[in-house]
Amino acid sequence: MTIPFLKVHLLVMNSSIANKITNVEDMIIKKIRNTLEEHSDPEEKRKKIHWEKQYQEKPRIYGIPSPTVRKLSSEFFKKIKKKPKQEIIQLCNNLLESGYSEERTIAFDWAFRFRKLYEKSDFHLLESWLMKHVHGWGACDDLCTHALGAFIHQFPESIQKAREWTISENRWVRRASAVCLIYSVRRKEHLEDVLATADALLIDSDIMVQKGYGWMLKEASNHYPKEIFNYVMKNRRDMPRTALRYAIEKLSPEYKAEAMKRE
Repeated sequence: MTIPFLKVHLLVMNSSIANKITNVEDMIIKKIRNTLEEHSDPEEKRKKIHWEKQYQEKPRIYGIPSPTVRKLSSEFFKKIKKKPKQEIIQLCNNLLESGYSEERTIAFDWAFRFRKLYEKSDFHLLESWLMKHVHGWGACDDLCTHALGAFIHQFPESIQKAREWTISENRWVRRASAVCLIYSVRRKEHLEDVLATADALLIDSDIMVQKGYGWMLKEASNHYPKEIFNYVMKNRRDMPRTALRYAIEKLSPEYKAEAMKRE
């Protein structure tokens, strides 16, 4: 009879621990939301809703300037950074599920802050966030130039998986396929992958995708001006004007003038 008793006892203990963790998570989330409510500004909310309605039918926004949100995010992270990684991820998931822009910013920021703990399997988590919680260029660029970009920098074998995003029906996923390489190319890495991704997106008709891969090429031009100039010259007949202008923005006046010449 002792074995069943031990099993029951362990189940009760595990359930108690799980409930305790959940209660702590709930308290943290509640504190964050109360703080965000306190910083909410009606005029800021009105402006942000007007802007976000371009991309979402019913955006959820507190109305807080981005610098303030990031400052609050930093302060809250200090209180949870010693927690196990999975608990932090669960907190991020809880924030993301609310649909609020500011809570999403905090979740993406925390994910970047624990980047030293990334594992290969985390690609699926970050990809799921991209697919489910990114509905505009701000969220796309935030995730891709920080958490997702840092992950790809650490695990470059994931670039091939990210390349698959270039054929997604979702404009933000296609944009992400380019923007997620900016973190690496700023560190003088993965030029070949940058050019391959630009090839895949070259004639994309969506202006937000054009701006995304044009921005990626622009960042690459800081370290590889000749290579980017040559790429633009080779493809300028097919490259949309928006992407071309972004790509050459930081090139020398001579390169820019040559690239803009009409054939």
